[in-house]
Amino acid sequence: MGMILTVGDAAFSYDGTRTIFEGVSFSVDRGECLCILGPNGTGKSTLIKCLINVLPLDAGTIELDGREITSLSRTEVARQIAYVPQAHQIVFPFDVIDFVLMGRAPHLSLFASPGRADRKVAEEALVTVGIDHLAHRPVSEISGGELQLALIARALAQQPAVMVLDEPTSHLDFGNQVRVLRLIERLAKEGIAVVMTSHFPDHSFIIPQHVAIMKDGGFIAVGPAEEVLTPGHLGTAYGIDVTITYVEEAGRMVCIPSVCRTP
Repeated sequence: MGMILTVGDAAFSYDGTRTIFEGVSFSVDRGECLCILGPNGTGKSTLIKCLINVLPLDAGTIELDGREITSLSRTEVARQIAYVPQAHQIVFPFDVIDFVLMGRAPHLSLFASPGRADRKVAEEALVTVGIDHLAHRPVSEISGGELQLALIARALAQQPAVMVLDEPTSHLDFGNQVRVLRLIERLAKEGIAVVMTSHFPDHSFIIPQHVAIMKDGGFIAVGPAEEVLTPGHLGTAYGIDVTITYVEEAGRMVCIPSVCRTP
């Protein structure tokens, strides 16, 4: 089976002189999840914007289902790639169902309104993420965790082949972090290719698939979580000593940071 999303030797700079990232290569197939880790300012969010064709690469390629992404219209990209931004303050009090229904926009003509079939897709997306009971609540009045689930539901309403999430657990409490991660894992198992960024290495043990570690605008390692998440790789990325150990009560490996190194 061909990879649904393939990135080859990608590079980007905002001003043509200071490189944000370069030499980035990876691929993701349907049903796979890639978690991109790395410290602040290393280029993760900029890479995400390139993946959804908001920013053009300076060099390299991004292929979506075998086609160069720059050859596709924004609508064609949106029909295959759904983007979930970091949760943010919603000002307008749309009902949650109407907020999710916005995800149907790539499937509608310019002046068309969502129909009964589109509403059914949105309702099913709410059921999938477990917040259908909030359908008629103003999206501006729900909690941060509920808003993150609504954002994922909106992305699901696009019926994408690929879902790209920028720090989907940012600002969430401990319980909601795990709920969102388990939902992402389930969506991948149902056949969606997932690319997500995170500041927390443990997230890659909760969703145990593939990991890339980004540092200074490039990948220092990419591959299966058990091979990439090593004390050496994490120490290089974050500048601290890290212990990785199996916790029987949790049933998985965990990352434990130690004292920061002396400069």
